[in-house]
Amino acid sequence: MRWITLGFLAGVLLAIIFQVQIPVFLTRYTAVAIMGILDAIFGATRAKLVDNKYDPIIFATGLIFNILLAVAITYLGDRLGLDLYLAASIVFTFRIFANVGVSRRAILEKFLKKKGLIES
Repeated sequence: MRWITLGFLAGVLLAIIFQVQIPVFLTRYTAVAIMGILDAIFGATRAKLVDNKYDPIIFATGLIFNILLAVAITYLGDRLGLDLYLAASIVFTFRIFANVGVSRRAILEKFLKKKGLIES
């Protein structure tokens, strides 16, 4: 998990340093790809915190699948003249909030157990 976080932060830092410019026609694809990446990261965090079942292979395949599916849906929407990237964004946003909520509860429970405020 720590490598995922470090890799994500390194990517953000490199993008800031080199001031990466994304062409306007690729912004939809970039947005859904980033949402897919965030969904995979928060899903992996949830798997580690709640079930202690983090698996780097499952993370990597989920990450690639999320990106490819989101880009494919966006491409199909562009070909059909529909804004299908919005559907992908909404689904990823919902999943991200769900994963963050469950992870937050797990962290809070572990903290409260450690302090002795709740029983195991």
